[in-house]
Amino acid sequence: MPVKIVIKSGSRSEMIDITPSVQDEISRSGIKEGACIIYVPHTTAGITINEGADPSVCDDIIYKLTRLVPKNENYTHSEGNSDSHIKASLIGSSVTVIIEHGSLVLGTWQKIFFCEFDGPRSRSVYIKILKED
Repeated sequence: MPVKIVIKSGSRSEMIDITPSVQDEISRSGIKEGACIIYVPHTTAGITINEGADPSVCDDIIYKLTRLVPKNENYTHSEGNSDSHIKASLIGSSVTVIIEHGSLVLGTWQKIFFCEFDGPRSRSVYIKILKED
């Protein structure tokens, strides 16, 4: 059964480091070897792995996505958030991370980020932990 965590975003577009929350769920599970799937069930939000040491990297990603997919274009979707849907499609809705010795296997600078494109909102993120046979 997947675990659901709730993320509260504070602005229309932002990247929120959820690595500690994911690691907490792995620790709680007691699983030492396996994999972890992190999934976002929203059409205007995404999930990615990227550098977490320098916050300007997230700022640059948001900046470039905003330039590539501006909010006010000639979109036909009536809710006014087509840009958010497009950005979420570009980023993706899930990532899978290996678990070794009870810890996420991430590179030195890597973190797992929830990507909000239509906030502020309260969002769900699902974590499924798979045990290695």
